[in-house]
Amino acid sequence: MAEQARRVRFLSGVQPSGRLHLGNYFGALKQHIALQEEGEAFYFIANFHAMTTVQDPRALSQATLDVALDYLALGLDPRRAVFFRQSDVPEVAELAWVLSCVTGKGLLDRATSYKDKVARGIAPSMGLYAYPVLMAADILIYRSNVVPVGEDQVQHIEMTRDMAAAFNAAYGEIFPIPAFRLDAGAKVPGLDGQKMSKSYGNTIEIFEEGSALRKKVMSIVTDSTPLEAPKDPEKCNVFALYRLVASEGEAGELAARYRAGGTGYGDAKKALLGKVEAYFGPFREERKRLAKEPAYVEGVLAEGGARARAEAQATMRLVRGAVGLPLMPAAAKG
Repeated sequence: MAEQARRVRFLSGVQPSGRLHLGNYFGALKQHIALQEEGEAFYFIANFHAMTTVQDPRALSQATLDVALDYLALGLDPRRAVFFRQSDVPEVAELAWVLSCVTGKGLLDRATSYKDKVARGIAPSMGLYAYPVLMAADILIYRSNVVPVGEDQVQHIEMTRDMAAAFNAAYGEIFPIPAFRLDAGAKVPGLDGQKMSKSYGNTIEIFEEGSALRKKVMSIVTDSTPLEAPKDPEKCNVFALYRLVASEGEAGELAARYRAGGTGYGDAKKALLGKVEAYFGPFREERKRLAKEPAYVEGVLAEGGARARAEAQATMRLVRGAVGLPLMPAAAKG
């Protein structure tokens, strides 16, 4: 069974479009790190994708480094997972073009993510429109079997399956048809009770600390139930976050205090603040240590990029042969 599990290849990417927050961690990142033990994991920093919204070169470069530091500090092991920058594998852009030639425009017209982003004011560039094609190339170039995603990304995986099937129908069975796996992560409320998201400006960053962290925790929206009255923990944003960072016993104890009355939301917020500090404090210190070792971080990304690119080049030799393009000369492969 262990050998069979190792043959499963997982792939996931994260955009360097801002600092990671608790929603990213408990919603997906924690589960992605756990997958290192379950199969062969490829994780990339999607800096090509980020260019649809981030067009400040310094900001993109810094955000890419920040994501690398975040993942490594939170437990990604480069000995167990292939961790790399998307841009270190230029073959992915080549495959995106090849896939675009077998992808109907109507398929991209149906992409709800594009419509949602344009509705939020993001410029409707060709990069944003063709985002699903590049995402499909990311998945297919490493011949990935399983892609862990949230519900909002399921359509993109279905589109990837359609593109792979269209290519295979035209040129032969080159690509495995990938499956999606819904992230088993928790639903994480933001400061205002909506889903925690950078888009809503309601996040608590994973590595936030000090007065900034305290200010955010103490600003979490609650109802107006008096201190002495019983409260329903299942309807409280503070409790929902507390349950993520506390033990089962601690969460049960706070829930009982809610129901008994006499516990104010201010007390609950202070308890939450303490648990967030305790949970992420060791990760925060590890991130500070790694930030002082830029050569190590760059080495991890470079090595991961080389491993990923070797896989991508092997795939592109198959693709080029199938579609009738000349193979790249040996001197151009490195």
